[in-house]
Amino acid sequence: MEDKELQDLGSSINLSMNQDMKNENVETSDVKIDQPTTEDEIIEIPSELSSKKLKSQESDVIASITETKQLISDIEKLQEKKTEQDYISMSREQLTELLEEIVKVEDISSIKAEVAFIKVAFIKKEKEEKESFLNKFIEEGGKKEDYNPAPDKITERFNIAFGIYKEKKTRFNEDLEKQKQKNLASKIKILDDLKHLVESEEELKKTYDAFKTLQEQWKEIGLVPKTEINNLWQNYNFLVEKFFDKVKINKELKDLDLKKNLEAKMVLCEKAEELLLETSVVRSFAQLQKYHEMWREIGPVLQDKKDEIWERFRNVTDKINERRREYYEKLREEQEKNIETKAALCEKAEQVAELVISTTKEWQDQTVVLNEMLKAWKTIGAAPKKQNDELWIRFKTAVDNFFENKKEFYGKLKDEQINNYNEKLNLCLQAEAVKTSQDWKNTTMELIRLQQEWKKIGSVPKKYSDKIWMRFRAACDEFFSAKSSYFSNIGSMEEENLKLKKELIQQVKDYQFGTDNNENLTIIKDFQRKWMEMGHVPIKYKNELQQEFRDAINANLDKLQISTIEKNTIGFKSKFETIAHSPGAEQAIYKEKSFIVTKINAMKNDIKLWENNIGFFANSKKANVLKEEFLNKIEKAKQDIIVLEEKLKFLREVK
Repeated sequence: MEDKELQDLGSSINLSMNQDMKNENVETSDVKIDQPTTEDEIIEIPSELSSKKLKSQESDVIASITETKQLISDIEKLQEKKTEQDYISMSREQLTELLEEIVKVEDISSIKAEVAFIKVAFIKKEKEEKESFLNKFIEEGGKKEDYNPAPDKITERFNIAFGIYKEKKTRFNEDLEKQKQKNLASKIKILDDLKHLVESEEELKKTYDAFKTLQEQWKEIGLVPKTEINNLWQNYNFLVEKFFDKVKINKELKDLDLKKNLEAKMVLCEKAEELLLETSVVRSFAQLQKYHEMWREIGPVLQDKKDEIWERFRNVTDKINERRREYYEKLREEQEKNIETKAALCEKAEQVAELVISTTKEWQDQTVVLNEMLKAWKTIGAAPKKQNDELWIRFKTAVDNFFENKKEFYGKLKDEQINNYNEKLNLCLQAEAVKTSQDWKNTTMELIRLQQEWKKIGSVPKKYSDKIWMRFRAACDEFFSAKSSYFSNIGSMEEENLKLKKELIQQVKDYQFGTDNNENLTIIKDFQRKWMEMGHVPIKYKNELQQEFRDAINANLDKLQISTIEKNTIGFKSKFETIAHSPGAEQAIYKEKSFIVTKINAMKNDIKLWENNIGFFANSKKANVLKEEFLNKIEKAKQDIIVLEEKLKFLREVK
């Protein structure tokens, strides 16, 4: 937008530029219609008016009224929209999108003030960005005269949207000018009709009614070209005077009209006096301007009441103007104090933003402090526009920096807490895997180790903290409770287990097996399982009983001619069939499978090594002995691999 265009658009809103966003948008200096000292200077249609000087003053006032009315209208519209602060806080892209949207309206005059604000904010943002890019270019070693910024798409979009506005504004002005010409033609016709009335010989009543109709039509017609206002008004007043002179309206009819005008002006005085009770100085002043317009539209009053009614109206006007001046003087003083208060808050906010904080409690405490500052800021009144904007940007920058640092801190903390949660969850799984174990010594050491690891791990997300701790504690408590119960009754339990195991050994020795080896193996497995399920015996009998039970089992296996593989795996299978039904079985089986696979691979590597070594032996008696020894090792390893593979197969099938 060109500078002149900006001035034109900004003329209706520059009155609000020194006010805070919370204040109503009006100028800070008095907007006062010149107050005449007598009612004669108020625009009316009195029969007594004949002075050319007075008529000239009247026409000038009419032009002033029109401009003032438009100004007040623009201010009132602007009050209903955003303030300049709202636009300054927006980005260039947001301003462009907003401009693209609002220029779609048909009534282009309704967005005049808003477009001005958007343009001012956009130019300011654009200038700041250009300076920033130039400074960066110079800091990186470039020369100012070599700087050639790349085309900016946002600026191009903005210019296109603004071009649409200018085009619409041009069409609007053209249409407005056409309408003014139409209005001019209408008023010229009314003047022509008034001239015919003056020359008419019709009866008084009919002529007067026609005159009143023409008066109303004159008032309803809108704006006309400014150059024609003075001439039109002089002709109109001249014909009105001629009409009153010509028809010589009888005194009663004229007095009645004057009395009605007096009553109307008394009502305006009462309404103006009510404005003294209005809490908003801005609203009362704007309304007063409307009452002045209405006053001018009302005709003359009785001569003896003329000065009295005008003095009453003028006194109210003076009081409202005085109150308004006092209001803005006080407002300026308050704004100066507000500057000092807001500057102090900026310093405190910057101090908080620069703090090095390492704990969540500190962040919470300082967040409370900053939020209290923000609440305090909102309670502070406005400051002069320029300083207010600068202070707000300074304060907001400090607040934004603080919360950006806080966000970064909590982002890292969240990742750490999730990792801590996974580590503690793993400890829970380990504790739950051994909570039913009866290996009291090793399990106790394991749980103590897990508890020590738990203490080393940091915090977890708050919503999981209590839940995961109760889970870990429950697993530990279950084991230690079972351990305590066991050792409190260990003597009687071991004696009972000794008796049961001796009875089981005797059952194995005495059992009469059939001819079905599959069934016999199942029976032997049952014996093995029962033995595993029995608890501890007194330590002095442990090895003796174990050997006696193993001898009894092996004797039956030999007698039944069970294969070597079956012999070597029967105890293993019985053990893991029992484990499969206990807590932590999955982890135990996985661990055993890993062990077996590792062992098979190691043995296969040994076999390859031994087979390679055999080829190096010479044909001698001593060499043959060594060769035989390695062959025996290889054969035994192969048999062991077969047994291990059978165990691995069993583990993969066990459920």
